[in-house]
Amino acid sequence: MVNYPIDINCDMGESYGSSIVGQDENLMPFITSCNIACGFHGGDPFQIEKTILIALKYNVRIGAHPSYPDLEGFGRKNMNFDAKELNAIICYQISALKGMVERLGGKLSYVKPHGALYNKASKNIEEAATVIETIQSIDTNLSLMGLAGSIMETVARTKGITFIAEAFCDRKYEKDGTLMSREKDGSVLGNVQEIIDQIKVIVFENKIMIDSPHTISVNANSICVHGDNPKALEILKAMKYMFENYRNEN
Repeated sequence: MVNYPIDINCDMGESYGSSIVGQDENLMPFITSCNIACGFHGGDPFQIEKTILIALKYNVRIGAHPSYPDLEGFGRKNMNFDAKELNAIICYQISALKGMVERLGGKLSYVKPHGALYNKASKNIEEAATVIETIQSIDTNLSLMGLAGSIMETVARTKGITFIAEAFCDRKYEKDGTLMSREKDGSVLGNVQEIIDQIKVIVFENKIMIDSPHTISVNANSICVHGDNPKALEILKAMKYMFENYRNEN
């Protein structure tokens, strides 16, 4: 496993049938945690198993990446469920992935909700509570990865689940610390150097740039690089180079 000053996570296992998403095998050597799709927004059993095996090969920490049941919209469609139904939806996904990981000799370490589920749980107390209570009902040793400084983090603290505070290197933020909607122009960063600069301020200054020169504070334990970003490998290689040179210079 690579050695970075912060955990680097990536969404993976999202290919489904003939639809290939991302480049898991190429990216895995450059990350320390992988969030593996559970079949509801992406990922079929064969692709999920392949991704687990690659993660085990590179000793990368494995997390479950459950979503709303939205294959057509890649889990980005907002959906409403009562607590019992949402509990079942999340439980089904985490349990399936946990079973597959353990059958292959690995360990499931954490859960990171995907897409619209992630966004809602970051802002809605009831949604966050349902996600956390479902995780705890499956395995009290599982951690939760979510947006740093969000309602999800606050609820996690009150419910006693270990929280992995996450920041995004390739997304723009609003002034309140929430992610800018993908529907807004410029919400997804495309320039590799701009992304590397964002990683630097997250890791070394505990900040996020919102509109130059304005920043907001962020205390993150992990940084996400989206696996479906066509430039993901270029980003990760540039990030590795940046960290190595920062160590040499300091």
